[in-house]
Amino acid sequence: MTVKRSFWQAVEVIHDVVYFAPDTKQRYEAIGLKGYWMGYVASRSAALGTPAPEVVIALFHGFAPRLIRRAIPDAWSMASRDDILATRLDLARDALAPGLADADVERLAKELTAIWTSLDYAGKGLAAAHASLPVPDDPVARLWHATSVLREYRGDCHVAILTAAGLDGSAANALAVADGRVPATQRERRGWTEEEWADAYERLRRRAWTDEFATITDSGRAARAQIEDATDRVSASSFDEEAQARTITLDGPLVAAARAVEASGAVQFPNPVGVRAP
Repeated sequence: MTVKRSFWQAVEVIHDVVYFAPDTKQRYEAIGLKGYWMGYVASRSAALGTPAPEVVIALFHGFAPRLIRRAIPDAWSMASRDDILATRLDLARDALAPGLADADVERLAKELTAIWTSLDYAGKGLAAAHASLPVPDDPVARLWHATSVLREYRGDCHVAILTAAGLDGSAANALAVADGRVPATQRERRGWTEEEWADAYERLRRRAWTDEFATITDSGRAARAQIEDATDRVSASSFDEEAQARTITLDGPLVAAARAVEASGAVQFPNPVGVRAP
């Protein structure tokens, strides 16, 4: 059983608008948070409640622990969880609306909701937390909520595959840079020091996944492709026949909606998320 990569890519695009909206920093600061990254960390982890830094570090995986600790737990005393979640939903709604003018948003939201409500969340903590949030009333927000649950679902599976492959957060990001999946500024954006980055590349070199110049090798490229394939397989493992059929039916209109969102300027590629455009 499989779910097409284009389905996951489209889900990612629609979810990701909350990270690239030009007024993201200002909106989170308006409710009391400080800076873009505090807004990012707090808004993405608020589905869990008001978690400790260690919980967020474990679930986010790719971010340097010091970057998470700069935001958490201070964020929980600076803004209410309800305000953080409401601001994130408003960001999503406003960023998506221009690109979805020609999409059947009601249908997409309904079908994607039917998919995520049928899944098994065992071992998928961040997705389960998002699935536990109230389902929004309006179609655009409901579509974004559905893609968020599914995006974090695949993300939880991806973290499991990365850790099973022996890749910690710094090495996983370094390999993604070497493979051209994310910008060269990924080290700074994810909070890793130059020393940690050099150590990550040394560990990749010892596995023959990169060479002494931090250039990816054929073995490294094959390993990175296998990680994506394994993530797809694990992510699809709890999709029953009905859910899988829904993804097949939705693939065309969902990809079209995601491309329209990209064309509206709401998401740019390449970006630090590392998922390619559908």
